Amino acid sequence: MAILIIFLLGVGNFALHRAIMDSGHPLLDQLPWFYHALSSRLSLVVEFLMLLGGLLLASEGHAWGALAYLAYSLLNAISAWLILSGKV
Repeated sequence: MAILIIFLLGVGNFALHRAIMDSGHPLLDQLPWFYHALSSRLSLVVEFLMLLGGLLLASEGHAWGALAYLAYSLLNAISAWLILSGKV
């Protein structure tokens, strides 16, 4: 069950990530040069590695891995809401 929840949270995280990247928010212009040079692929790789880590920890029975990924997803959702709603 934890693996399914983490997977669904991961889908949501990727969707939020894409929404932020497509928003054209001025905050994105302040990212380092290497981020723009890699066309945001680096951030997608990091997002995937976070998801993979959460899934691997949950598959081994570590409850703290699922809780950590849930906390990460909540922080992503809050930051995406702040950016997309124009509060930042």
